[in-house]
Amino acid sequence: MNKARHWHADIDDEGVVCDLCPHACVVRNGCSGRCGVRVARNGMLEAAGYGRLSSMQVDPVEKKPLYHFHPGSSIFSIGGCGCNFSCEFCQNWSISQRVDLSAETVPPDDVVQAALRAESVGIAYTYNEPLVGFEYVLDCSKAARAVGLANVLVTNGYLKLEPAREILAATDALNIDIKSMDDDFYRKYCKASVAPVLDFARLATHTGCHVEITCLLVPGLNDTSADLEKLADWIASELGATTPLHLSAYYPRHKMNLPPTERAVLENAARICQQRLAYVYLGNVSSEMGRDTLCAGCGAVLIGRQGYATDTSGLREGVCASCGRVPPIVT
Repeated sequence: MNKARHWHADIDDEGVVCDLCPHACVVRNGCSGRCGVRVARNGMLEAAGYGRLSSMQVDPVEKKPLYHFHPGSSIFSIGGCGCNFSCEFCQNWSISQRVDLSAETVPPDDVVQAALRAESVGIAYTYNEPLVGFEYVLDCSKAARAVGLANVLVTNGYLKLEPAREILAATDALNIDIKSMDDDFYRKYCKASVAPVLDFARLATHTGCHVEITCLLVPGLNDTSADLEKLADWIASELGATTPLHLSAYYPRHKMNLPPTERAVLENAARICQQRLAYVYLGNVSSEMGRDTLCAGCGAVLIGRQGYATDTSGLREGVCASCGRVPPIVT
């Protein structure tokens, strides 16, 4: 049994209360919380999904997506199963919304050794919601740090502040999904709330982690000018105007059958956000707009992209090769 962190006994003695995420699930013995991978047994909370991986492969770091963190590098990427959201439009629902605890456990040291053999810049915790597997991610992250590997979280950011501080201390970079600035959107379509996500993103930035933000634009639900202005304003004021924002195209998945996000909608959204943010990128769509990274000083192409292929020749030892300006890019 892998004992979970961040829980306490239920005062009614009917199980335990999980203190990992804001849902604060009361978990009866023999049952799991909403994530499906934290299970109450014999008056304790078990990290039942510990090390049970659904995916393990090498990806371009741009696929996370991270455009300003070791561009052009590969990163060893792992995922488990389960999620503490129930998004109707989940783009990766076969992993995140299904829980399979039958896989063999992969020890953290095995993950680290595999990342070293792959000559990866680090380990990305991704595919499902990694933080529902908090204990495993923390153990892997500490082992990775010990041998000089970076740790990357691709997350919905739905975590209480105490465990957030613990995991962020071992994290180098994050892509955090802000689905909308509207709490009604979160409650209706994700069965969650937005405030804890914003608190987590703010804390990650203030802790010194490299942070990039993704927003999946769902037609008619979170793509109005007002929606985008509110998102860009919040990022600029709370995280900084040079924080990269990735606007991603939705496709019909899981329980939602709305038509895919049109390229023109994404390009218009980028124009709105570019009025407040220095780096706005487009994902899941083919467009020259929001593709390359340009120097904020002279406009030269710092990083050119074709799909996941990158050309970093515009950067020379971390500065613009044309004008010498230092961009906000971790190399």
